[in-house]
Amino acid sequence: MNLDDLRKKIDQIDARIVELIAERQNISREIGKGKNKTSRLIEDRERELRVLKRVRALARDKKISPGDVESIYRQIIDASKKIQGVAVAFQGEPGAYTEEAAQRFFGKSTRGVPYDTIDEVFEAVETGDVPFALVPVENSLEGSITRAYDLLLDSPLMVCGETEMRISHCLIAMAGAGLDTIKFVYSHPQALAQCRNFLKQLSAEVVPASDTAGSVRMIKEEKRLDYAAVASARSAELYGMKVLAKEIEDNPHNFTRFFVLSKEDSPPTGNDKTSIVFSLKHRAGALYDCLGEFAMRNINLSKLESRPTRHQPWEYNFYMDISGHHEEKEVRAAIRALAEHAVFVKILGSYPRAR
Repeated sequence: MNLDDLRKKIDQIDARIVELIAERQNISREIGKGKNKTSRLIEDRERELRVLKRVRALARDKKISPGDVESIYRQIIDASKKIQGVAVAFQGEPGAYTEEAAQRFFGKSTRGVPYDTIDEVFEAVETGDVPFALVPVENSLEGSITRAYDLLLDSPLMVCGETEMRISHCLIAMAGAGLDTIKFVYSHPQALAQCRNFLKQLSAEVVPASDTAGSVRMIKEEKRLDYAAVASARSAELYGMKVLAKEIEDNPHNFTRFFVLSKEDSPPTGNDKTSIVFSLKHRAGALYDCLGEFAMRNINLSKLESRPTRHQPWEYNFYMDISGHHEEKEVRAAIRALAEHAVFVKILGSYPRAR
């Protein structure tokens, strides 16, 4: 068989491969529709690992490189997740950091559904309007976003995932504006707080607004050369605005943690976290006794924070993140023991640790 004949055979094989990938993509699209209806995560890490393990075994049987085959299949799996898509509620305008975080977690085909308030975001998932929500819960510089935790206390929704994103702020304005023309800067209070030093040098009045991307949209509508907004580079591109300055945050180690919410949490993956809220009886050593139940079982605590109960002055709920899934034997035993010391305990959800 000559070289041309061999190349024709490869072309025929390539056509079959593309046809099979297309068939796989169509099935993935149907799976995505089912996940949307049942509020199951597109990111099914356990299933993904099983697929990769299987194709490595098949590669070994065929005496080809398992590593090469796995690399190819990772690309195929990523492409499948992108077309599955999902509707995700978020607070703010298109271009908000939370929408960007949702696309990073669920894939580029994510359909972000914006709401004016975080309360409306929770309600949208509770009523079944959308299967998932993404809400910011903590910033590495400014601390916890308390409204999200307060809503989690009363909501039937569960935390089924988490993601973290580096937040880099830009100063955004109309075309024709310059640093010397800016008299007012609008943005979410946390974004303004994260850029204090830059804004102080700018000598402009800072004006708190409901969200970052919404501030960019407002400036575009007002067409004021003396207005600017603190927001993402993506929002400037989305609204056709000018970036006057990049990376204006005071600290480059500026990360925000987001919770993924749905009506159910996630199954165990072997690399999970669990979020819990509890309140204590008023007696000496109560918190010590509660934490001891986790220490004696060698369960790591990665977060512990108190919030007012809103029922009685000077009474507090404790929000805690621990390593492990609530279905694991030791974690289940520790939570059961915690309930004996506490007034109440609520599991907010178990979910894969952010990668």
